[in-house]
Amino acid sequence: MATPRPQARHRDGLGHAAGFVVLILLIVWAWRGTEFEPAKLASALPRLAEFLGRMVPPDLSVAETVAVSTVETLQIAFLGTVLSAVASLFLGLLAASNLTPPWVHQPVKWLLAALRGIPVILLALIFVSTIGLGPLPGVITIAVHATGMLGKFYAEAFENARPGPLEALEGVGATWAQKIRFGALTQVAPDLARDTLFRFELNLRESLILGLVGAGGIGFYIQLYIRAFQYDKVATLTAVVLVMVIAVEQLSVWIRRRLR
Repeated sequence: MATPRPQARHRDGLGHAAGFVVLILLIVWAWRGTEFEPAKLASALPRLAEFLGRMVPPDLSVAETVAVSTVETLQIAFLGTVLSAVASLFLGLLAASNLTPPWVHQPVKWLLAALRGIPVILLALIFVSTIGLGPLPGVITIAVHATGMLGKFYAEAFENARPGPLEALEGVGATWAQKIRFGALTQVAPDLARDTLFRFELNLRESLILGLVGAGGIGFYIQLYIRAFQYDKVATLTAVVLVMVIAVEQLSVWIRRRLR
């Protein structure tokens, strides 16, 4: 086995050293640009402790509000995920380079990239302004934003399908829809299910944030109580959020393992 030449080793060493120097410069640049000061963080600790002290003990009188808003949050995340999965299946098929010609899949990939590029909070503000307050703009926001990422995952799953079954179906005169149904979906269905479950976890977290701009759910009441300086009620809602997120994540992990 040939050993690397001294010149090649020297070039590799210089490349690694240059990369390390660039990394250090980027850290310094970001450190100074963000005015990151450990002393300022240390001086904020007493104020943080005072803020957390206002949240103890949690106010359990908002149990009914917590129950209603928690259900609403789950509904927003679930319906938004279902709508995005339906749209992503259609767009993912069109974006798969092994299933459609370039003049079809390339524009669809650009569309999915554009949907992913719009910040979710901006979408929420747009839909709240046009539709109004409540869970409906939250559902539409989740559906639109999730489609950008889920459509990309679906397209990649279809592109990774084995070409043999697709070619065999095409050889016996199968239609495009039959190729999808019997050649592609049968191979990638577990991958699509896992991607959808993972996206549901993310949608649940995003639906909590959407409430801060009036798009319904438990986040709406969190910002409402914060503005009213009722931090003990905020503590109750926060505890429920943590339990809900952990429970949904563990359920999703369990389902994904069963799909392997």
